[in-house]
Amino acid sequence: MALTQAEVREIGLIARLNLEDDAIEGLQEELNQILNYVEQMQELNLDEVEPTTHSTELTDSLRDDVAVPSLPRNLVLQNAPESKEGAFLVPRIKAVGIEDGA
Repeated sequence: MALTQAEVREIGLIARLNLEDDAIEGLQEELNQILNYVEQMQELNLDEVEPTTHSTELTDSLRDDVAVPSLPRNLVLQNAPESKEGAFLVPRIKAVGIEDGA
């Protein structure tokens, strides 16, 4: 399947490219080469090839999820500006235009 110059111009319009007339011929040749490669690939027998999502085997690079002890609560809260009953105490934020229902 070979593209004509008119088809290359139309593809350029669809892609919103402002193609100069002297570029059309070169693009026509390049696009026709790409289409020829695609036609060659269509002829390949891929019945025995399993579909893949990646060209290489993926390995998980994350560490194992192992439970470890966390910091003691008193150490975590010692740098907090304010705390109450073992938790961070933060100022209340009230959104403008929302009635106080809570």
